[in-house]
Amino acid sequence: MVAIVLTKPKSPLGKGPLPVDVVFHPSWWHRAAGIIFDEDFFYHPAKRVESERLMEQVLHERFGDCGLGGDHESDRPVIGAVHLAAGYIVSEMLGCEVSYAADAAPQVHCAQREELSIDPDEASSSPAWKRFENLADSLKKRFGYLSGDINWGGILNTAIDLRGQELFLDMTDRPGELKTCFSGIASVIEAFTRRIEAATGTSSISVNRNLVNLDAAVFLHSECSHTMISVADYEDYLLGYDIAWSGSHRPFGIHFCGKDPHRFADSFAKIPRLDFLDLGWGGDVAALRKSLPDTFFNIRLDPVQIGAWSTDEIARTIGTLVGESANPWLTGLCCINMDEKVPDEKVRAIFQAVFELRQRAWRDSAA
Repeated sequence: MVAIVLTKPKSPLGKGPLPVDVVFHPSWWHRAAGIIFDEDFFYHPAKRVESERLMEQVLHERFGDCGLGGDHESDRPVIGAVHLAAGYIVSEMLGCEVSYAADAAPQVHCAQREELSIDPDEASSSPAWKRFENLADSLKKRFGYLSGDINWGGILNTAIDLRGQELFLDMTDRPGELKTCFSGIASVIEAFTRRIEAATGTSSISVNRNLVNLDAAVFLHSECSHTMISVADYEDYLLGYDIAWSGSHRPFGIHFCGKDPHRFADSFAKIPRLDFLDLGWGGDVAALRKSLPDTFFNIRLDPVQIGAWSTDEIARTIGTLVGESANPWLTGLCCINMDEKVPDEKVRAIFQAVFELRQRAWRDSAA
């Protein structure tokens, strides 16, 4: 196991060292709890409340010893599916069709748009927004408040949903129009997240659930598709939005679930205040730490490997990654989209490994 390099506790985000959380794939929930991920799951007010409580109950029954399912005894007006990884609503607001399945997250269908212009006013008056607004109004009327948030994706993710693979040609053939498109999507995201934050106090728990374990509400920009572009294209087209949002939304974070976040390490270092980096499995944690010494790293484990590894391998892997991150107060772990093939003892092994490292960190900091 790689030794943890201890420093004095410091993080504007964490309540303590090594927050940890997990998210299960809809197929897991469908099998474990009989939940059907149809349109009502996401938009019917009573179903929203009922489903979130059921999910909390299942988590409490199976993993209560790990600290999950703490809200199993209460009905809560959760406006989005905070126990899923599901980003679709902004793309739907901009004209993409979305389909639903019993055991899967909503599927966004590419709009194959030829026109690159974006009308933010049209998005805010779209049927998708009105449907969501009706949900929120109904829950607010019943409970007097709202909680949770709804995954808003990111600029490039949304642009690909709208344009498809032709977007990569646009970077060469229509750069000016593409930049205008990105600016329009950013405006839609800005308006959407500000409305959500004003209503619930958070914007991004639905992007990564581990944020619920932090003291501050992180604004987390999803950059899943950045693994498909060059560093130069990121800096030319998209870095400016991260720099701007790092000033206007604090704490600011980037969600990068691809295997190569280290490729962008020097670019990310140009962001004045990158408070949080959600980095994908396969990322070079040590290299990122060199470029981002003060950024909180949320390290994502591979949900497929978790099922294949022994519990000892899980513990060794987590220990190595935490050591490479170099500061347990600037490190968290998660595993997203585990399916029904992952046995409960492997899930429990994640928490056990983290709990042991957490206790070491506390002991060493007190010495």
